[in-house]
Amino acid sequence: MVQSTPGVPGQSEQPSLSTEAHIPAAHVTLEGHFFLPQVNVPVVVFAHGSGSGRNSERNQYVASVLHEAGLGTLLLDLLTPQEETDRGNAFDIPRLAQRLTAAEAWVHRQPQSMSSPVGFFGASTGASAALWAAAEPGARVGAVVSRGGRPDLAERRLGTVEAPTLLIVGSEDQEVLEFNRKAQSELQCENALEIVGGATHLFEEPGTLEQVARLASEWFARHLPSAPAIDPRDAEPTATDPQTGP
Repeated sequence: MVQSTPGVPGQSEQPSLSTEAHIPAAHVTLEGHFFLPQVNVPVVVFAHGSGSGRNSERNQYVASVLHEAGLGTLLLDLLTPQEETDRGNAFDIPRLAQRLTAAEAWVHRQPQSMSSPVGFFGASTGASAALWAAAEPGARVGAVVSRGGRPDLAERRLGTVEAPTLLIVGSEDQEVLEFNRKAQSELQCENALEIVGGATHLFEEPGTLEQVARLASEWFARHLPSAPAIDPRDAEPTATDPQTGP
């Protein structure tokens, strides 16, 4: 579905793209929603935690703030409905990371986002997968933001993450805060730890999720430079249908 949207400063006005995404990843197809306000603007891929998914109200709120900043988003389910019945699958970090890598590749196969810089926004175990994927050789990931993440589950990969990484943790989420402090000491890339006062693990306290969204928006805006807008009609032909297929 194509919608009209105000132009991003410095780029010619183009219609936005808002569509369901079907992303092949090994032997499964991941379902998601792709929003692109302008051709080739940065895209943030969301990696949810256990018991969450693309319809999470928290992730949708953060995505809406990123949209206001001119960024695109891909919210997806990292597990199939059948896989979600086994909670252990949410802790299979290497597999979740592989699926994030597949999602990044999908974004770069779409004519409207072939040149889009990509970042990862991960929550809880999804943040572990985001860091793991960002550490893969040749990863095309320009920035990572972790919300209440479990970077300890990607500990052996932390030293090889190159993408600038922002760790956001609630001050009342004491165990996770210690995980993140330790992870920060192991990261070799540009990084920062932001502690949101009064927030618990899910950032349900008034105003705390708004702080997360603002911090994430600022981090991605700083580290994901906008690519020059290119009319997709000028791109090389591709067999990919951005609205229906991989």
